[in-house]
Amino acid sequence: MSHTITAQDVEIMKLLQSDATLSSAAIAERVNLSQSPCWRRINRLEEDGLIRRRVALLDRDALGMDVVVFATINLTSTGRQNLLEFERDIVEHQEVMECYTMTGIWDYMLKIVTRDIRHYEEFVRNTLTASPSIRELHSHMAVTEIKNSTELPLDTQL
Repeated sequence: MSHTITAQDVEIMKLLQSDATLSSAAIAERVNLSQSPCWRRINRLEEDGLIRRRVALLDRDALGMDVVVFATINLTSTGRQNLLEFERDIVEHQEVMECYTMTGIWDYMLKIVTRDIRHYEEFVRNTLTASPSIRELHSHMAVTEIKNSTELPLDTQL
């Protein structure tokens, strides 16, 4: 990171993570900057990696992707090669939205989204448990989504 994060930078990032379609002119107006300095700040935030990319968030329900599962996984062996092999493999599956290494009794936790329970079962049978590196898998079905946000808590962290 090549510069200190200012209050205006935080405001710019909050606006962009709320609506990435805002123009630099619209953002500049909201953070009391002229357009050119605001555009330069946004570019600097991108160059510094604080803004990784701008994306469209799709509506999972409207697209008929009804099943969200949090799967906990233990591997047959936690040697470096086995971990790397599992991680290389898991990133290739579009159903896996998120993957984390874990402390405690589980090696990994996955967030998996599928259109229905049959597709999830197919994915588990034909993909996950087909992997010789997985010793144990437990599925935790999400029932009701209470909160789902992509916005980082910038006010409390910076």
